[in-house]
Amino acid sequence: MAVRIVFSITLLASILFLPFWVSVLLAIVGMVFFPSYFEAILILFISDLLYGVPEARYFDLTFVSLILSVILFLAIQFLKKRSMFQFIQ
Repeated sequence: MAVRIVFSITLLASILFLPFWVSVLLAIVGMVFFPSYFEAILILFISDLLYGVPEARYFDLTFVSLILSVILFLAIQFLKKRSMFQFIQ
């Protein structure tokens, strides 16, 4: 449990101080290694609230990180159920 809390704080700090792609990579790592890592969705939503602007290339969506994180979360959960590897429980 302590590892998950420290990882969530690290992800939040990466949203505030590091480039976006580092935060997305950390969120993906968290989604893979922790079961039901909803914190990534919440923290990437906070990222959209802080830095999100409507993008013309994304059909003027402001919450691109939120949509990306939900899609990644669902895909990773789907793959984890069908994987033979064991993750942290």
